[in-house]
Amino acid sequence: MFCSHPFDFLYILLILNIVNLPLTPLTKSMPRHIIILKEAKIVNIVIVGDGKVGYNLAENLSRDLSNSVTVVDQDKDTLAETFEALDVTGVCGNGVSPLVLTKAGAAKADLFIATTDIDERNLVCCMTARKLGAKHTVARIRDPGYADELSAFRSEFGLNLIINPEQIVAGEIARHLQYPAAANIEMFARGRVMMLEIAVTPGMPITNIPVKDIARRVSSSVLIGAIRRGHDVIIPTGDNRILSGDRIFIVGKLPRVSSFCEAIGLHMNKIKNMMIVGGGRIAYYLAKQLNELGVRSKIIEIDGKRCDELSALLPDSLIIKGDGTDDRLLASENMSLMDGFASVTGMDEENLMTALLAKHAGVSNVVAKINRLGYSAVIEGMGIDRIVSPKLLTTNAILRYVRGLQNALGNTVNTLYPIADDLAEAIEFTANASTRFLEVPLRKLELIPNLLVGTIVRHGEVIIPFGSDVIRTGDAVILFTRGKRLTDLNDIFVRVRDA
Repeated sequence: MFCSHPFDFLYILLILNIVNLPLTPLTKSMPRHIIILKEAKIVNIVIVGDGKVGYNLAENLSRDLSNSVTVVDQDKDTLAETFEALDVTGVCGNGVSPLVLTKAGAAKADLFIATTDIDERNLVCCMTARKLGAKHTVARIRDPGYADELSAFRSEFGLNLIINPEQIVAGEIARHLQYPAAANIEMFARGRVMMLEIAVTPGMPITNIPVKDIARRVSSSVLIGAIRRGHDVIIPTGDNRILSGDRIFIVGKLPRVSSFCEAIGLHMNKIKNMMIVGGGRIAYYLAKQLNELGVRSKIIEIDGKRCDELSALLPDSLIIKGDGTDDRLLASENMSLMDGFASVTGMDEENLMTALLAKHAGVSNVVAKINRLGYSAVIEGMGIDRIVSPKLLTTNAILRYVRGLQNALGNTVNTLYPIADDLAEAIEFTANASTRFLEVPLRKLELIPNLLVGTIVRHGEVIIPFGSDVIRTGDAVILFTRGKRLTDLNDIFVRVRDA
């Protein structure tokens, strides 16, 4: 392990050109995320910040010998523990220092990730790494005050990705509250396309009928991209039947997905009143999102100064100074009349206790934030509807980006989600000039086995494709595939049929 003395730094804003050199995407997905370059090239990854997120990233990315992972941190003891536990290199020092980053190999880094607790340090770390020669940079930015400046940050600091953990958690909670029947909710095409995982029950009108007949029974505005049946996954054709006990993955435009769920008996949650315990950043982002949806939110926060701040930031929310673990306070604030409840304080124990109080009071949709994932097995039997982990959600968001880095042919993987316990994946590509089947009707393409073209997004329009539809330059193409890890959009077809 190397060690150097940290030094003070100046914050310099420079306009940098974002270098987009080719990387081949990951060939495995969560929890074993691996970057593999063509010809088995070693991939150099530098992570600054050996906290919870940094360690979790290093743990995942170092599992394969194709990756060379270096972790930078100023805490010798923490770094030593990581160095002993994981197959990584440790560099002790300030990640802003060009000398430290040079020792860490930032000049040759294929991917540089800054995950310290200080936003400004992450920005300058990435800027320094980019100037040294790092190809792709990712920064964790948490301060809500920077929310309107992220586009400027991307250009000024040469960032490829900005991650806001609290905003990610708030989005996860908001989606769950709106779609409580969904086991999993993911977004594609910059939020234009939604994928839901739902369980099929005997009374649903889609039960025991072929996929090709569902449009006549229910709706043609969504597509069933995959079926989980027991320990197997089916990428369906029109003849496959939906059976009770299946878990299906549906994809489509958000309002059409909602209409489909209503039609099969999964009623979406019409939230009107929401109670949030804890007034931190997650509470702020969550209340802001809910207010924009017309939901009345009530935040209980014990710190008076923070209450004043939230009152100024969230004029449409009711801010109450008090102890969120006080059952009498919760009862006096009509907790039992709430449509949703989220406990997002900094203490796992408090979040669990207040979430259980909410369930006992009869609140139908209860979410608790948990940092220590070791609690998961115990929590599962408590009846809490959803557990969210900032560390896990942040790590997964970064790892999905890693999986979607540009490959050598120039097509980009925009988004990738492993589905059905990693037995299949939903993946979004952008078609460009190198795509070899542009303007060819889909019915004329002989596609590889176990692949389905789920959705095409063109100029903001979401298209559920039929045989006559074509793919054009700039289209976002969402695919479902099983068994083959796709690294290029051209990989999906075998040949163009003559007829």
